[in-house]
Amino acid sequence: MHASAATSTTRVDVYTRVTEKIIADLENVRRPWHKPWTDNVAGTPATMPLRHNGVAYRGVNVLLLWGAAIERGYRAPIWMTFKQAQELGAHVKKGETGTPIVYANRITATETGENGEDEERHIAFMKGYTVFNVEQIEGLPAQYQPPAAASAIPLPETLVAAERFFATTGATFRHGGNRACYSRAADVIQLPPLAAFHDAESYAATKAHELVHWTGHGTRLAREFGKRFGDNAYAFEELIAELGAAFLCAMLGVTPEIQPDHADYLAYWLSILKADKRAIFTAAAQAQAAADFLHSLQSSQ
Repeated sequence: MHASAATSTTRVDVYTRVTEKIIADLENVRRPWHKPWTDNVAGTPATMPLRHNGVAYRGVNVLLLWGAAIERGYRAPIWMTFKQAQELGAHVKKGETGTPIVYANRITATETGENGEDEERHIAFMKGYTVFNVEQIEGLPAQYQPPAAASAIPLPETLVAAERFFATTGATFRHGGNRACYSRAADVIQLPPLAAFHDAESYAATKAHELVHWTGHGTRLAREFGKRFGDNAYAFEELIAELGAAFLCAMLGVTPEIQPDHADYLAYWLSILKADKRAIFTAAAQAQAAADFLHSLQSSQ
């Protein structure tokens, strides 16, 4: 009983700590899923944060590590624990402070049911731990060193690849008018013509945003949040689309541009996050699921 209570307290602390960090960023009119592109080395596209073994972080950890990179000016995308640095023969520089992130998983417990038979029960758990950017570490092997200002993939090639990705999803795109939107009833994404956008990357980023909305259709991921978020359900879906588009843009090497009308959602997002400490975890998980779903359509083709 005591162990269960301690676990519950730890979980609440992790949810609270992460949520408060995201709230602080939003209150400073800074979105950790947007800024990495504008703060990056000129000509270098953003990338997903990576573990020491090259595997990308996922979900809410992406937001936390992007936020830390903005705050401290890190260019390198690789992060590792104090122990992992030691195992590589390196050490964290004196006075450096790590970035807290989270680890979530579930364990399977076997219990005896009322009928006397063993039953399996899945128990979710979450804990916090700390990582350091490779720019905070000395003595790492050469492959971990922060890169020089490398040349980016040529812009046309990047956008051609992004367009190929979008087309392979099978979504229906129509062009015309002066606003971008997804119609769930018609199951169609409507976009202004390319010439109406500031640049081709803004067009691609908007397309990614609407595609995340498209994944929520009842025949795909069937996202519904009315019962949990009530009148704020629409704003919460917009948060998922923003995060999902940021994840996709980082994966595709596309530099998104912030859209003025999305600033109106900041107040809604703040009220949601302040009322529900788990909301940002849900949003990030749903955004990750949308990005994963869109990627799965590439392999299925």
